[in-house]
Amino acid sequence: MKKILSHLFEHKSFTRKEAHEILTNIATGKYNSSQIASFMTAYSMRAIREEELEGFRDSMFDLSVKRDYRDYKLIDLCGTGGDGKNTFNISTLASFIVAGAGHKVAKHGNYGVSSGCGSSNVMEYLGYQFSNDQDEIYRSLDEANICFLHAPLFHPAMKTVAPIRRELGIKTFFNMLGPLINPANPHYQSVGVFSLELARLYAYIYQKTDKQFSIIHALDGYDEVSLTGSFKVINNGAEQITTLKELGFEAINPKDIRGGDTVEEAAGIFKTILHNEGNDVQNRVVLANAAIAIHTIKPEASFHECFLEAEESLLSGMALKSFKTLLKL
Repeated sequence: MKKILSHLFEHKSFTRKEAHEILTNIATGKYNSSQIASFMTAYSMRAIREEELEGFRDSMFDLSVKRDYRDYKLIDLCGTGGDGKNTFNISTLASFIVAGAGHKVAKHGNYGVSSGCGSSNVMEYLGYQFSNDQDEIYRSLDEANICFLHAPLFHPAMKTVAPIRRELGIKTFFNMLGPLINPANPHYQSVGVFSLELARLYAYIYQKTDKQFSIIHALDGYDEVSLTGSFKVINNGAEQITTLKELGFEAINPKDIRGGDTVEEAAGIFKTILHNEGNDVQNRVVLANAAIAIHTIKPEASFHECFLEAEESLLSGMALKSFKTLLKL
């Protein structure tokens, strides 16, 4: 590890193969906690290269718990986190709205590290029991249109780095890896990222796959469509900046989408919105993100059509039904 750290401190990069080997060694306990913390911290102070991120991703997949999802055309709505905005769990709520609209969702989630409350924190608080059992996953997809894939159950490498990430309490390259390592390897992905630089990096990586994707970054720093200002979307065919005026929306106040300071508060907001008791701002933000995901699946539809489909899922109670069914299973 000393050679690896010296390599980084000299502003040198690793090949895809070298990055794969390093992360595999981290996951299998070849390095101690101090060395791993130094390695992660170094990447917080320098840009990560495309080949390095791909190598880390490859290692996580090679070490992951394998399940067969070939019978399903899945979508994941997942953000990198690390934007420091402490919003409520927008992508998780949008996932249930997309599932309520009849699409199959493989929601990849984890406990919050750099944010106050991750999707796994909320799901666990609300009574969901994490599982990587294949039959249970199939039942969830068949009956609720959604499965929740808690990252540590599928990625053994997480066990090694999770305590170190918690102690550091800052975003690391593992935030960048999250959306790339959904164990279901979904065909469709709607991904929020915390910087334009990372959006470009993701685009390069996804363009090498057969996925249909939308990479989202709000220009004021959010890793989702925040409706606090304009946002950029990069997909298979193009990239464009969308203004709120184009969508017919007014800019919202950032404080209106904050997620609270505790898991209990975050879960309360989650339930309020899912029970269709959220305010107009909360609903609009969640529906906008769900609409982008639906548009990823149906690029021939307009944003307005996708927004109406998402709205119907929430107002009709189908999103709530999807959530309740998943908990029951």
